[in-house]
Amino acid sequence: MRRADRMIKMVHFLRSRRRAVTAKRIADEFGICTRTVYRDIQDLMDTGTPITGEAGVGYMIDKQYYLPPISFDTDELEAICLGISMVRQWTDEKFADKANDAYEKIHAVLPEKLQGEIQQLTTYAMPAEPSLSSTVSFSQLRECIREQRKIRIEYSDDKKKPTSRSLWPLALVFCSPVWLLASWCEKRGDFRHFRLDRIQAIHFGDERFDNDPDKDLSAYLAKPEACNPNV
Repeated sequence: MRRADRMIKMVHFLRSRRRAVTAKRIADEFGICTRTVYRDIQDLMDTGTPITGEAGVGYMIDKQYYLPPISFDTDELEAICLGISMVRQWTDEKFADKANDAYEKIHAVLPEKLQGEIQQLTTYAMPAEPSLSSTVSFSQLRECIREQRKIRIEYSDDKKKPTSRSLWPLALVFCSPVWLLASWCEKRGDFRHFRLDRIQAIHFGDERFDNDPDKDLSAYLAKPEACNPNV
């Protein structure tokens, strides 16, 4: 990987993290040594990238920082458009509108050659038949995850047994054709995931939960049963 490409990816990596990231973690992510991380981070800071932190402690970036527009090759563009197509087909109307807005913004700044390419894409996502119905507001769930707000659900498991749970929502995970809500469950004192099509009712509150490394998304994903809709 070219150094310039690595540094762009490093910025995106830092923006995707809620807490400070150590140089060792960054080095593992990009397959480089920590000395290279220190040099890259310092060069980014010298060019005005709003990164704070220091060696031995960790680094954070201002989440309001955005990279300037970059160009895409044909395969990258097709991958992006496939993702947009999946959002259109597999989420709700509000999020699909956001996907359409993103597509229009990308299309508007493409060079003429790639504007022709985007009209000839051959990779699409289509809805499943029959589709799995859900009364859950996908976009409201996304907001609760982003804002770290607790929710309460009324749920029916695969044996139609009802249960009520108070949850810390961590992520929405797509396991075609099923969407899973990954959560920390207060009732069980452990991670649980819930199929959106089995949630009978959902109550959105204002109470927030704090960051806890033992109860966050990384800890959930480390579990063997994570993202398995059959568990």
